[in-house]
Amino acid sequence: MNSSPPLSKKKFRKLAMLPLAAVIFFTVSGGPYGIEPLIGYAGNWSVPLLLITPLLWDIPCILAVLELNGMMPVEGGYYQWVKRGLGIRWAFYEGWWTWLYTFVDLAIYPVFFVEYAAFFFPGIEAYKTPVCIDMIWLNAALNIRGIVPVGKSALMLTALVMIPFLLLFFAGIIHPVHVVKVVTVHNPDFSSLSMALYTIMWNYIGWDNATTYAGEVDRPVKSYFFSILLAFAAIYFIYAAVTWLALHSGIDAGEFADKGIPFLGALTGGEWLGALLSIGGMASMLGIFIAVLLSVSRVPAVMGQDRLLPKAFTRIHSRYETPWVSIVVCAVVVSLLVLRPLADLLVIDISLYGAGIALEFIALIRLRKKAPEDARPFRIPFQKKGLIILFIPPLIVFSIALSGALLGSGQGFKPAIFALAAIFSAHVAWLIVRRRKNFVEHHQGIVDG
Repeated sequence: MNSSPPLSKKKFRKLAMLPLAAVIFFTVSGGPYGIEPLIGYAGNWSVPLLLITPLLWDIPCILAVLELNGMMPVEGGYYQWVKRGLGIRWAFYEGWWTWLYTFVDLAIYPVFFVEYAAFFFPGIEAYKTPVCIDMIWLNAALNIRGIVPVGKSALMLTALVMIPFLLLFFAGIIHPVHVVKVVTVHNPDFSSLSMALYTIMWNYIGWDNATTYAGEVDRPVKSYFFSILLAFAAIYFIYAAVTWLALHSGIDAGEFADKGIPFLGALTGGEWLGALLSIGGMASMLGIFIAVLLSVSRVPAVMGQDRLLPKAFTRIHSRYETPWVSIVVCAVVVSLLVLRPLADLLVIDISLYGAGIALEFIALIRLRKKAPEDARPFRIPFQKKGLIILFIPPLIVFSIALSGALLGSGQGFKPAIFALAAIFSAHVAWLIVRRRKNFVEHHQGIVDG
């Protein structure tokens, strides 16, 4: 069997192209909130790194996602691709790694939301935990209502994020300031380069996450192709433009990292612009959270169908046709991890994400041989050797970042060790899962490995 059965056989409204582009924008980025520490790590090399790294790190990933999703636009996305190409064991690894990194990833956004809200409510930090918990569960409730409300919310939040940045660019043009070199707060050593790469890579991850709900998208092949291109162009431009503006504003790198983009807005255009960018920051955190929760909640539901997780994960809401148990479990775990530090998040996220992306690359190459006759509306114009060469640049970028974290004297060593342990935990979890009676009966001896 090529894929698991759909979560529900009932008809439901599907997500259109423009809302899909908004959801992908938030799944991957949500705007340049979170890019602020980069100039402290890379200084005047920040913009060149922002222009080059995504081309090496993201373009191969996007091409792989477009081919695999065009071939299999199904619920579960990357989990299903790896399952068909490499087998159930590696599909479990893929789902496990993605689940872990997304839990850690989601836990930081409510904290950022509170920090941006503090621009208007200075005392709100004292209530950080209850505000974060409220945000998590309100977004979980929205996800339970279905993908169409999520898409509409993402469109509205995209406008709230983009409009303040357009005003920021306009203010930077009509109030130009002299060019100044930003003084970095870290020495430009291997460890700083590593953290700079982790910062950029983290702000560009998630293209494959947006495919887990492909079964809920209208005309998924065409919609994903144009939506991903539109989202990438918007993200690429806004990251480079904001970083260039910060480098030429005279802002101190450490202050920019601590106070964020609203401080840059206040410096460039006044308090009113800082306030608008704070609203944009809150909108960004909300948008990222609902989009990422949408993507990750579909994977446990599909894994439950394969008996890799308890069957309860497959339960569908009787009214909204969504995997509500999976959504609730995700919200519970994120509520327990809500205070993760950002530096640890970058290293753990990218390490786990990189492991998953590697499996997707291998699955693509394997499926070229295993299923050569399957329709591929989008096909990377390379054979096996060309595909291997295409996938080398992301491996190089990932290896430099991880090596800098492990070998450098900076803050990345401990989270890098933790990330490697988390990667290995997939094998331990697999050994436990494969011994469960209902799993063995379901797969009837075809378990690989």
